[in-house]
Amino acid sequence: MQINRVLLTAIGCVLLAMVTIQSGASLAKQLFPIVGPEGTTALRLGFAAAILWLVFRPWRSLPHGHEWRSIVVYGLCLGGMNILFYLAIERIPLGIAVALEFTGPLAVALFSSKQKSDLLWVACAIAGIVLLMPDLSSTEGLDLVGALMALGAGGCWAGYILFGTRSGKQVSGGVTVALGMTVAAIMLFPVGAVTQGLALFSWEVLPLGLLVGVLSSALPYSLEMVALRNMPTQAFSVLMSLEPAIAALAGLAILSEHLSLIQWAAIALVIVASIGSSFTPKKAVDTSV
Repeated sequence: MQINRVLLTAIGCVLLAMVTIQSGASLAKQLFPIVGPEGTTALRLGFAAAILWLVFRPWRSLPHGHEWRSIVVYGLCLGGMNILFYLAIERIPLGIAVALEFTGPLAVALFSSKQKSDLLWVACAIAGIVLLMPDLSSTEGLDLVGALMALGAGGCWAGYILFGTRSGKQVSGGVTVALGMTVAAIMLFPVGAVTQGLALFSWEVLPLGLLVGVLSSALPYSLEMVALRNMPTQAFSVLMSLEPAIAALAGLAILSEHLSLIQWAAIALVIVASIGSSFTPKKAVDTSV
């Protein structure tokens, strides 16, 4: 009974994290005309890092020696995922960006597969990605740079899962998130400050930046770290399969981003690939640095 309660709590954390992070992404996109994706990323990471330090007080149990390596790589993956994703949704709809980004955690799940039958789910994922990729012969199709940015964010997301799992087993989950977010903020806040200047610190922007930081980083990443500590990596990746659909619905409801039937079908294929991969046994994924 205790195990079931822990697992249900972890599942609830993942679902709540997905809702908050996509709501935050929709809000963040509305900041782009004012401070751009670079400035929005700087605000998101800066506020999130500050909040997490106040909440988890990581200075009380800092990692030692080689433990820092996983934390730093985790933070770099976190920062790369953030900036590439925002650069992507500046150019393409939120739901499509998340579906392409999701290739990262899906690859983690499929890479750990033991069964040849998982080739079917690989085919579903590839089919979905192909349907989402832009038609280069059309001037009105999906932006290619935006699609590639989303795929790059997916690669960072895979690293975030692998090194987040490793770091969370070495150090307290809250401390891991706080330190990783700090690494990401140190890496990217100067970029936003240099490119956007004083606009980044205007009273029009700061409250929205704080809200984005809470919804998009501080709250969901804390919830995800709790989940990662209480369920297998592959189970976490599979649950995240709902993220593209949640993102598409958030984009529709908040940003009025309408997708075609083909794009919805492509998102569904990515989700099916992830769900299907959960029904076969997995082998351990090497998370050593």
